Amino acid sequence: MPTSRRFFLRNGALALAGTTAIPSFLVRSVLGQTAVTPKRRLIVIFQRGAADGLNIVVPWREKNYYSMRPSIAIPQNQVLNLDGFFGLHPSLAAFKPLYDQGHLAVVHAVGSPDMTRSHFDAQDYMESGTPGVKSTRDGWLNRALQAEDLRCHCDHSQFRAVALGADVPLTLAGKVPAIALNNINNFTVGARGPAPSPAASAFEAMYAGSGDRIFHAAGEETFDAVQMLRAANPAQYAPAPGVEYPKSEFGNNMRQIAQLLKADLGVEAAFTDVAGWDTHQNQGGVNGQLANRLLDFSVSIAAFWRDMGDDAENITLVTMSEFGRTAHENGTGGTDHGHANVMFVLGGQIKGGKIYGRWPGLENHQLNQGRDLALTTDYRQVLGEILSNNLGATNLGLVFPGAEVTPNRFLRLT
Repeated sequence: MPTSRRFFLRNGALALAGTTAIPSFLVRSVLGQTAVTPKRRLIVIFQRGAADGLNIVVPWREKNYYSMRPSIAIPQNQVLNLDGFFGLHPSLAAFKPLYDQGHLAVVHAVGSPDMTRSHFDAQDYMESGTPGVKSTRDGWLNRALQAEDLRCHCDHSQFRAVALGADVPLTLAGKVPAIALNNINNFTVGARGPAPSPAASAFEAMYAGSGDRIFHAAGEETFDAVQMLRAANPAQYAPAPGVEYPKSEFGNNMRQIAQLLKADLGVEAAFTDVAGWDTHQNQGGVNGQLANRLLDFSVSIAAFWRDMGDDAENITLVTMSEFGRTAHENGTGGTDHGHANVMFVLGGQIKGGKIYGRWPGLENHQLNQGRDLALTTDYRQVLGEILSNNLGATNLGLVFPGAEVTPNRFLRLT
């Protein structure tokens, strides 16, 4: 059995990903080892499906915004005003205090410079950090962790890079091992605790019956890692007083990220995604499909922020989506695939309470290809600045090959 294999436990839901050989954390004992909590942690949230940035952070002073969106525009008297020109969709009310307190920053007219309107290509390009290059097989966040290793030869926990989901996403794929956890509370492998799931039992039998010495050792260390997770007992976690997460998949993922961070397992980077942003039909305005998604999105993130308490000072959270949507609504009360979009950056070190990026305008002659919000900020500049200050990744040429991600182009978010 090749040692470069990925192991997925979809139902019991631990995935260990290594792309070249047995990961380094699997060749050293983890039992009895104290995880060192890094000073700063990065949380990445991917909005899959192309979120409508123009109805998320509304340019309510743009006259053309209302003429282009007669049935789905957010009325001026219902926009949550931010700076006299932009405002939040009313379903993002949970974000308003974070913005007012200076923790939440908005970057508008941002995204990938590649012009594809394909969800699959655009997501791959954004996650790989190499827009237009289909051959990239690793992710920008994994390369950022590699860049950190070049600067600091530090010991890292096996929970250094974690994704909430069944599989390790492209964002975290690469040489640095990453773990995918689908559900902490239902995870059972090995002899202790409740009966293991069928998938867990199959995995245990697979590694136990293997004659490959290296693979067998890797299996044993995998279960040691599981025991470390159990020892931290995040399943018994209770949020901070007054904090309640939505009973949704995304709300549960944000809760579990908080569990892992508070368990001091050494998480440096965490990833989760949330689907449902592809609003071709019946998008709605103040109410409806997009509004419901935004409510869950914002309340989940705000709950996470409050839940982390003083630890939030050392956390940065960033959101992104593969591209935006057309400036004009379509004939079915929705919007089609567009170009530039909006990103949120939330953190204790972030200079929030401000809209970043150059606004290109929404007059017809200012639109990209006559239909989309034009792009003025490459999303890699935003990520590059966060990585420089969050992970100490100074070798941004490694993280974003072929791009000129340099400090003189940063937006000064931190």
